[in-house]
Parts: sequence; C-alpha cells; structure tokens
Amino acid sequence: MTEHIKQGRNASWREELRNEIPAKERTAIPRAKMPQLDPAYRITCNDEVNQGLRAEQAVTEATRCLDCPTPTCIEGCPVNIDIPGFIKNIQCGHFEEAASVLKQTSALPAVCGRVCPQEKQCESRCIYNKMKKEPVAIGYLERFAADYQRLSGAKTTVEDTPSNGIRVAVVGSGPAGLSFAGDMARRGFKVDVFEALHEIGGVLKYGIPEFRLPNSVVDAELDNLRKLGVCFHTDTVIGKTLSYDDLLNMGFRGIFVASGAGLPRFMGIPGEDLSGVMSSNEYLTRINLMGAGRPGHDTPVLKGKNVAVIGGGNTAMDSVRTARRMGAERAIIVYRRSEAEMPARIEEVHHAKEEGVEFMTLCNPVEYIGDERGRVCAMRVQRMRLGEPDASGRRSPVAIEGAVDTIDIDQVIVSVGVSPNPLIPDSIEGLDVTNRGTIAVDEALKSSIPTIYAGGDIVRGGATVILAMGDGRKAAASMAKALL
Repeated sequence: MTEHIKQGRNASWREELRNEIPAKERTAIPRAKMPQLDPAYRITCNDEVNQGLRAEQAVTEATRCLDCPTPTCIEGCPVNIDIPGFIKNIQCGHFEEAASVLKQTSALPAVCGRVCPQEKQCESRCIYNKMKKEPVAIGYLERFAADYQRLSGAKTTVEDTPSNGIRVAVVGSGPAGLSFAGDMARRGFKVDVFEALHEIGGVLKYGIPEFRLPNSVVDAELDNLRKLGVCFHTDTVIGKTLSYDDLLNMGFRGIFVASGAGLPRFMGIPGEDLSGVMSSNEYLTRINLMGAGRPGHDTPVLKGKNVAVIGGGNTAMDSVRTARRMGAERAIIVYRRSEAEMPARIEEVHHAKEEGVEFMTLCNPVEYIGDERGRVCAMRVQRMRLGEPDASGRRSPVAIEGAVDTIDIDQVIVSVGVSPNPLIPDSIEGLDVTNRGTIAVDEALKSSIPTIYAGGDIVRGGATVILAMGDGRKAAASMAKALL
C-alpha cells in the first residue's frame, strides 16, 4: 500500500491541501462538464457517449472537494468508498494512488463511475447541495481514476491475505457476485464463480449497452479479479448443470447466490403475444451479448422503424437509445407517469432526448393491434393524470375517462420490471423464499440454509449496480466471519 493511502484522513499532505486554497475559492469553481460525442454521430454507432474527463479537468474538479470533517458522501455510498481520500489523491496528481483507494472497497470502480446513480447516492449527500451549488462530480472522478489505472497499465496496491484454503462458490457473475468474489479473494478464500451464460459479467454485459458501458471496461475489471485468484466458469446453470449438493461435494463451504432478476414482466394486456412485442431483456441480450445487427453475427433481431418502449427506468432508456442505433426513425418512450416521476437517471433522459427520442408521458398502453400477418402495427394508449402519491412516494397515475389514442408502431419493447428466476430457489430444498419469489435473508444476508448467502436482485427484486455491489461486500464480511 502506498504512503499516501497509509496516512489516512488526517494525513499532513491532506491538511496542507485544505489550507492551500481557501474554501471560498474552491466553492467558486464550476463543476466539470463531461465531454461527450455529438448526438448525430453517436446514434450511428455503439461508441461510448461520455468520453471521460481530461487530467486537468479532473484535478480542477477534485480541487472543489472540501474534504469535510464528516464526509457524508461516504454515507451515501453503498460500498463505503473513501471518497475524499481518492479525490484528494487526484487533486495532488497521485492518480495511481486514487485508484488504489477505490480498489480498497470497490471491485468495479470503472463500472460504477459510469452507471451508478451518484446523483441519488454519494453526490446527493455532498455539502455543496446545502450551499445550493452543484455537488462535486464524484462519479466522473471515480471513472477518471479507474480509467487512468487501466489505460496506463499502472498497478493498484491492495492488501491481500495469504490463502486460507477455504473454498466458496458464487452463483452469477453480475455486480453482486463480482463484488463478493473480490472481497473474499482479498480475504484469502479460494473463489469460484459460476455463470449460466457464455460470457462473464451478468447484467453488465447483457443488459447495459456499450455506448454506456464498453465491454472492454468490464473485461478489464474481470482481469483484475482473475489476478486476485478468482476462477470463472461459464455455461454452468446452478440447479441444472450443477446442483447445490454437487457444490457441497466439490468442497465449497459457503455459497453466495447472486443470480439476479432476469425474468421479464409484461402488463397482461391484449396483443402482447403479437410478433414484434418483446421484453427489454430479450432485446438487449440479443444485441449486447449476442451481437445482433453487427457484422459477423447471425443472431436475428427485429429492426423496427416506429418503436415504442414501455417504461421509464434506465433499462427503458437503454432500449430506446439502442433502437435509434438499430435504425428506428421514430423511437418513443411511453410512460404512465410524468417525466418528473421517471426512475431513470437524469443524464440518460437528457442523452435520449439529444438522440431524437420522443417522450409520451402520462400514457399507458391498453392494447396492441396486429395486422393480417399477426405482427404488431398499432398501439392504443390511455391518457393519464397524476393522483395521490402511492407507496413509492410518486403520484399515482389515474386514467382520464374516454381519452384513448391509437399510435402506429411496428415494434414494442416492454420494460416494466423484472422478477427473480425461480430456478435456484426451486432447486434447493429448505430454502425460504418470499412471496415475491426472492430469497429470504437475514441482516447478514444469510438464508434459511446456513451455508447459503444471497444478495443483489435475487434478494431485492431489481435495483442498481452499486446496491448489488454493497450486498456483495456485506455478504462477504458475514460469510468470512462465519467460516474463519
């Protein structure tokens, strides 16, 4: 571990930084603007939209951080990154050290810097918000430090523990599983990760388009885990290829289930069985993981000209922006609440609008209409208004009587939520499951079977990458305590 990291929060070099530039001058610095590709160009390809901060931008942005005595930004981070610590290293130009600070608690900093909703987590707790100013761009800086380490070939320094010889298994290679694997490997455990698909990465590979998260970034993070000794196994369906008993017989003393929630939901309205109506899971998997539409790949996928995407989350934004890149002349988000209630990141909504996506808010599909060949050709939508808030705190949509419109479309992508796949819960006798189909766990993320822990969407039923990673870290700490 480098000297900068060893010295911690009260290090003299950080005290010098705080005194070097008065707080008033720091707070006068405007927040960095992320360089990005031109919308007219980016809809023609899958190149990453956000291009990353330049070094001088990163140093200036890091200078804005006040290094608060009580850094509430850390409280807003599900994996408890030492945010002021890595940012102050950036301010000093110690970019490798900044990456090492990140690696102490995060297995996937380059991923989190791109896809985590910082505006709802760490950045929402930044003291700048109380000053009515834009918060420090923590996500941009996290991405910068992680990218610097990856692109420069610099080695991050993370303390490891000698092998203890204890074997643990991970079911699923998404963010929860990878976070768990990294933490357990650093604790000296021998970790094997089993993935049902042919590529490692879970939702990071099949669910998030490369224009938002390039596969090369995910692969680099996976290589870092391999260097820690994590072993990955593809095309292995736990509950089919291998059973729970098989894993025990192979010598695994603990199992972390992080199989996600990949079972799509539909709305149960007429016409959902028409050709041209599909889930966002299928659509994005065909394109992101199976190469549909790219040279050298035979995976088929419908390329609609008038595409409606149903939903208002990040997956809906990924789907509609992908449709534009697949040649859609008209791509529409259909959402039953107003734009203010959309759960998607503000940045993703902004990018979608730049790329020509239409937003049909306060509308809810009630029927899909097919042509003589059984293909969807139109959609009937019910106009809505907002009523009282529901359990989520958002105002409930209420139908406006008689306000139904018919819209011509030739493809529908449904993105209204996901459910856990029942394969693993159903295949393990004695494993308690909730009425939502998720695995029931206690505060330590331990299931009703002492050797099995679970986290991420298989427990939450659908959440963010960083919350899943937080579960992975928590489960690793709990299992390690039980096994050592």
